[in-house]
Amino acid sequence: VSEYIFDKIDKGLHRLPDHPLGILKAVIENYFTSQHTEKGHFVMFDDLAPVVTTYANFDSVLVPVDHVSRSTNDTYYVTEDTVLRCHTSAHQLELLKNGHRQFLVTGDVYRRDSIDATHFPVFHQVEGVRVFEPHEWESRNISSLELASTELKTTLEGLVRHLFGDCEMRWVDAYFPFTEPSYELEIFFQGEWLEVLGCGVMQSSILDNASLGDRRAWAFGLGLERLAMILFDIPDIRLFWTSDTRFSAQFSAGMFKAGGVGMKKFASYSKYPPCYKDASFWLPDDSSFTENTLCELVRDAAGSLVEEVKLIDEFTNPKLGRTSNCYRFTYRSMERSLTDEEVNKIQEIVRARLESELRVTLR
Repeated sequence: VSEYIFDKIDKGLHRLPDHPLGILKAVIENYFTSQHTEKGHFVMFDDLAPVVTTYANFDSVLVPVDHVSRSTNDTYYVTEDTVLRCHTSAHQLELLKNGHRQFLVTGDVYRRDSIDATHFPVFHQVEGVRVFEPHEWESRNISSLELASTELKTTLEGLVRHLFGDCEMRWVDAYFPFTEPSYELEIFFQGEWLEVLGCGVMQSSILDNASLGDRRAWAFGLGLERLAMILFDIPDIRLFWTSDTRFSAQFSAGMFKAGGVGMKKFASYSKYPPCYKDASFWLPDDSSFTENTLCELVRDAAGSLVEEVKLIDEFTNPKLGRTSNCYRFTYRSMERSLTDEEVNKIQEIVRARLESELRVTLR
C-alpha cells in the first residue's frame, strides 16, 4: 500500500453531508428506510473498517482461488492475509452471522486501476442485502427463487426511479460468483445505455455458511462515484477529493431533488493547462510488467496531479524479439497551474522508478 493510498484510507467522504457522495448516500438510505418489510427497516452501516481478511474479501463471497482479482496487480495487500477491501461485499457474511437480515453497507473500497477521468484507486460502494424466511414464499405459493428475484427487481427499479425519475430501463444477465442468477440494471440516459448497478440472488452456499440454509436472499452493489458523476454532471473523478471551494461550495445536504427534477448540476470551472510527458521503454523479458503496476507507480509519484496514463504506441522488434511501449502521462492540477520544474521533477522520479522497480529499459 503506497503512501498516496494510505493517506486516503477511511477519509469518510460518504459521511460528509455536504459532499456529493454523502448527499447521494443519504438519498439512497432514505429510499431504503421507506422500504418497510416484515423485518422492519433496513439497518445502515457506514463505518466498518476497510482492512479485511482475504477470506472475507474473496472466499466468503466465493471468488475462485485463481481469480485475477486476488493478484497484487489488482488488490492492495496489507499483509499476506489482509487486504484493503475491494468491495463492501466483504462484510456480507459477517453481518449475516451476526443476525442482520436486511442491511446497507456503505464504504470506501480500493482497487489498483488505470488512470483516467472515470477511474480512481479509491471509490465508494453501497451494498444491500435482504433475507427471506420460508413462510414468505410459502404464503404466496411461489418458489423462493421467484420471490427473491421479483422483489429484487421491483426494489431496485424503484430506487432507479427515485434517482433518475421516469426513465427507460432494462435488465441484462450477468455473472457474479456470489449470486445466481445475476443481473445488471441499465438505464437509457442522455442517448446511451448506462449500467448503474449489479445484483442477484445470493448463492445458497453463502447462506449455508451463515447458518441460514433454509432461507433465500438477494444482494446488490453500486458505485457512488459513478452515479454522482452522472446525476451531478461531474466530469473528473479526482474532483471528489479536491479541497477547492469552487467545487465544494456547489453542494449542500438536501440539494438532491427526487428523480433529479430541477436539480442544480455541477457548473464546471476553467481547467488549468495540462502538461504532457512521454516515456518509451523496452518491456522486461519475463512478462512481469502490467499497466496497473505502472499506474500505481505514477500515482505514488504524482498523486492527484496525474490526470491520465495512456499507451500511445507499441511495437515488437523481430530481430531483438523485444516489445517496446510508449506511454503518455498527462499532468494537470485541479486547483492551480503546474510549473515545468515540478512536472519535470515528477517525470524524473517516474523514469527512475520505471527502471529500478518495473525493470524496463528506457529508450
